[in-house]
Amino acid sequence: MTSGSGSGSDLQGRLKTDRPHSARIWNYLLDGKDNFAADRNAADSVISELPEIVDFARAGRRFLARAVEYLAGEAGVRQFLDLGTGLPTADNTHEVAQRIAPESRIVYVDNDPLVLVHARALLTGSPHGATDYVDADIREPDKILRAARATLDFTQPIAVMMIGILGHVPDEADPAGIVRTIVDALPSGSYLAINDSITTPLNDGAIETAKSEGWDYHLRTPAQITAFFDGLELVEPGVVSNPRWRPAPGDDETELAVYCGIGRKH
Repeated sequence: MTSGSGSGSDLQGRLKTDRPHSARIWNYLLDGKDNFAADRNAADSVISELPEIVDFARAGRRFLARAVEYLAGEAGVRQFLDLGTGLPTADNTHEVAQRIAPESRIVYVDNDPLVLVHARALLTGSPHGATDYVDADIREPDKILRAARATLDFTQPIAVMMIGILGHVPDEADPAGIVRTIVDALPSGSYLAINDSITTPLNDGAIETAKSEGWDYHLRTPAQITAFFDGLELVEPGVVSNPRWRPAPGDDETELAVYCGIGRKH
């Protein structure tokens, strides 16, 4: 089952292949094929200034897998709300969670019509669990929460995944308020996972180039990312450079200008 799928003509009208879109840009950075010339041009312009952005994209996927392994394993969470899903790739949230606990229930949220086209691929999870897709923008938290209730039980712990999504929310759209609205709706024992690039001289220059290409992204400091977890208990080791959050044996722990963390709601 999908939510808010829309008609084929609606999707075609929304696709806007002449404009870059975040989900498709990250797909290109991850060597995917679901992108258009505008996405590749925007990404290539940023890569020319900040080659490390490819490492950022791959590190984000690795953190997603480690985070879900922790949440479904050690923390025992069986429900996931993945905001800013992006296009399907290896080790999507439902695949990692349902390998550990086949009964896990996952709701994906994205506003890119190309992701919606691929929703059927996302919705092939374990027959013992459930997966669903909500067509919505992260700036619509009330809509997201209403739709998610069709699949998730809000009396039981839920893990909210915000991997590379809050940077798409400008300060004037109140990202902290969006996070607060979602966390306030969660029951005790729920978790919030965040991963996002941070402001540095190199990152800032690349983002200015990205904006000139039509790709709008908003960098924040580690302290600002940490503030999104206000009121939550941070899981060790806290908010740190992505490769240093519970690395697997043999992982490269070289610091990147991407920070991440997980917080638990009491």
